Amino acid sequence: MALVGNQEPRIDLVPDGDEHPAWDEITDFLASLDIKLDPWQEHVLWASLLRRKKIWAAFVVGVCASRQNGKNGILEARELAGACVLKEKLQIHSAHLADTSMEGFRRLDDIIDAHPELSKDVTNIRRQNGHEQITFRGGQRIRFRTRTRGGGRGFSGSPVYFDESMYLPEMNYGAMLPVISAQPDPQVWHTGSAVDQQIMDEGLVFSRVRSRALAGEDRLAYFEWSLDVQTPDEVTPEQATDPAVWAQTTPALGIRITPEYLRAEQRALDARTFAVERLCAGDWPSADGLRTVIDLELWRKLTDTASVPVGSVVYAFDVRPDRSSSVIAAIGRRADGTFHVEVGEQRSGAGWLLDTLQELERKHLPVGIVCDGVGPAASLVPELLKRNVTIRALTTPEMGEACAMFYDAVAEERLHHLGQPELEQAIKGAEQRLLGDRWAWSRRNSISNISPLVAVTLGVWMLTTSEQVEPLFAFG
Repeated sequence: MALVGNQEPRIDLVPDGDEHPAWDEITDFLASLDIKLDPWQEHVLWASLLRRKKIWAAFVVGVCASRQNGKNGILEARELAGACVLKEKLQIHSAHLADTSMEGFRRLDDIIDAHPELSKDVTNIRRQNGHEQITFRGGQRIRFRTRTRGGGRGFSGSPVYFDESMYLPEMNYGAMLPVISAQPDPQVWHTGSAVDQQIMDEGLVFSRVRSRALAGEDRLAYFEWSLDVQTPDEVTPEQATDPAVWAQTTPALGIRITPEYLRAEQRALDARTFAVERLCAGDWPSADGLRTVIDLELWRKLTDTASVPVGSVVYAFDVRPDRSSSVIAAIGRRADGTFHVEVGEQRSGAGWLLDTLQELERKHLPVGIVCDGVGPAASLVPELLKRNVTIRALTTPEMGEACAMFYDAVAEERLHHLGQPELEQAIKGAEQRLLGDRWAWSRRNSISNISPLVAVTLGVWMLTTSEQVEPLFAFG
């Protein structure tokens, strides 16, 4: 009996969502191009397209499998379907090397060349090295970019595909990610193989994606075919030569990769390289070891699960840029005079904030209610004012002041929290943006949902300044 690779990933995180209404149309379209996906490839594509009302169920899609299995086949199908069926205006395919980017472009170029009906829908193909682009009759474009410090700036599109994500420097990621920030329904893809931190010093971003998947983060789809070991050095000689292990970690085995090839590859490579490159047994950098603005070790030291505020609190609210979820935090003073911060409620959408904040003010008479006056939550201020809810909306300079206050409160251990995972996750992925000689939290460059962190930052400012600063908006 022929040996066939496992079509089910060892790590299979599929977010809650509904099947895309155009799924049958997409599969028919791909069949018309003679694109036949393996079951595992179709599973990834199907999951990536799940919908949650008007947004993608998965904001981030991650695929980790060893080389030559067919990850790029998924990207080709997704890109063509995105342009021709979903009518996405601009998709950006990013690779770490010019040759890799060019290879992705050539595969799509060949598919278009081989299918006259598809060729008729293409108005222009730019083959200039480093500026490859396919333009379709409806104006949809697929751009291919090599990752550079400034690559992607000046463009606005979605999805963005980070091919070979195990070679994705944080600086390049920060330059590319803002291209989706203005999109109403953005999506980011990461495809790659296992990271070996001994020889790969640019795998932190992909490692973060994986760590978030292992934590079961919402709006994240992640699929990994790998051997379940902590490091490649744990792989035994018996495992390295076992065809059953090859099948477990190589979904394309028996389809486009033969056992004979793997046997020869195993003999040719040293043990660690074969474990990483073929068995996808990574030596992943720990998310805890990543550079964070707020020191993670100190943050955890400030955990007090019994912490409670005394007296009135501040309620701070924030909304994600894509408006997929929003949060209310409570910030108060403890009996020892230090800050108490906690996430009170976090839900999908933003409309629920109106009734909830109105009720909180009526029932609890807070010190104040605060939001970022130039952030996504600011759109709710006019309606809240109509409801006679007193709101303090921070200006950009005040947001810089708030971040400084929050940072100092943590650094000087004048703050305690309940150890809530949504706050720690926000801190792990939070990045800064410069405001003259100050800084504020960056929604564009951060790779996690930072709304909980923004909210508690706002609350610390409001509580600190409540007696000295008049409300920006007030009634009564």
